[in-house]
Amino acid sequence: MRSLFWRILASFWLAIALVAGLSILLGHMLNQDAWILSRHPGLHNLPEKWTQLYENEGEGAAQDFLQGLKRKYHIDVQVLNDSGEAVIPGTFPPRAAAFEARQKDDPRQLPWRRLTSEYTSPKTEETYLLIYRIPHPELDAWHRESLLWPLSALGIALVVLTLFSLLVTLSITRPLSRLRGAVHDLGQTTYQQNSLAQLANRRDEFGVLANDFNRMGARLQSLIGSQRQLLRDVSHELRSPLARLRIALALAERAEPAEREKLWPRLTRECDRLEELIGEILALARLDADMGSATAIDLPGLLHHLKAETELGSTDQTVAVQVQADVQLQGWPNVLERALDNLLRNALRFNPSGQPIELSARNEDDTLFISVRDHGPGVSEDHLAQLGEPFYRAPGQTAPGYGLGLAIAKRAAEKHGGHLLLENHPQGGFIASIVVPHDLATVHS
Repeated sequence: MRSLFWRILASFWLAIALVAGLSILLGHMLNQDAWILSRHPGLHNLPEKWTQLYENEGEGAAQDFLQGLKRKYHIDVQVLNDSGEAVIPGTFPPRAAAFEARQKDDPRQLPWRRLTSEYTSPKTEETYLLIYRIPHPELDAWHRESLLWPLSALGIALVVLTLFSLLVTLSITRPLSRLRGAVHDLGQTTYQQNSLAQLANRRDEFGVLANDFNRMGARLQSLIGSQRQLLRDVSHELRSPLARLRIALALAERAEPAEREKLWPRLTRECDRLEELIGEILALARLDADMGSATAIDLPGLLHHLKAETELGSTDQTVAVQVQADVQLQGWPNVLERALDNLLRNALRFNPSGQPIELSARNEDDTLFISVRDHGPGVSEDHLAQLGEPFYRAPGQTAPGYGLGLAIAKRAAEKHGGHLLLENHPQGGFIASIVVPHDLATVHS
């Protein structure tokens, strides 16, 4: 992965290296004596060259060397020994020395720059003091030439650093601009999956972020679509009982008192159906709300309570409960009870008399199954995948209901970190199971 972190770190250290190098260079330039002695072409390695000539070829060759230096660079040189005596005549005239002595209190008035350096011969171990006097015009001309290189280096460094910083900045701002556009589109519900396709192919943090954003966008689009579909289904389902109520009221207004009395039970039934439908819709909506932290659920107690309530409301149906001793679940008891109650009521509609409805909780392969099985006709395989969608009812179903019971059970299973498994039982009938992985069943919060 080409990490953005390493790009920023590299640019940071490059800037530090450039600044440090330029600081060292400018520091040398500020130390003028050392800078001139080390960089001026006439003074560079001058003590070593002069000492070799003096010791190997004598005073004449050493004096000629200084004369040639004066002719070429206009630099006067004196060479003194440890006692302060001149080793050779040098090129600095006595009158100039007298003038310099008179201006010792104000050396800025001198027409030259005075520099000194010491050199010890590795051969004779003699120490020589070399005094250089460079005329200001010569020094100024050399300064203008010598500053071209550091200034050029500084300019090149600034250009490189600017370009590199620009590239790093663009590598950050362009993906952020694309993400900002995607966020705007998502807020306007016009988000397209391919809007971040190119960014998602990157192998850095922005690529990871774009992939995560794509998944989030797809999920939000799906939720928005589901919400719109739910609103359309709710409006459609509410329209039928409201229309029946309106017709019944219209008939009651025109009917004679005796006939009106016969219409009241019909009005009552329609109101009850409407109230039941609204209750189911509200129960489905509450499952998406924050219901606090999960708690331990007493599954055996909950299943036996549901058995008693179901048998109390249906005199011709029985419920058989089977619960393993080691089943555990962290969750929301009221949500799970409502989901299982809907599954049991769904089973009551199709289970024949004389056959018990089977309510069980068991562990299989580190997975908790809470199942409700009836012995009815089952569901066609073509429609199993759509069961659990709000207001969906399998074709040909004549039992009363609004298609919300399985949807509530499905949402409850998802809230507990699992899913709703709907299938036909191999031995006949239909089985609905809330399936929760073992790690979520024991520690889910």
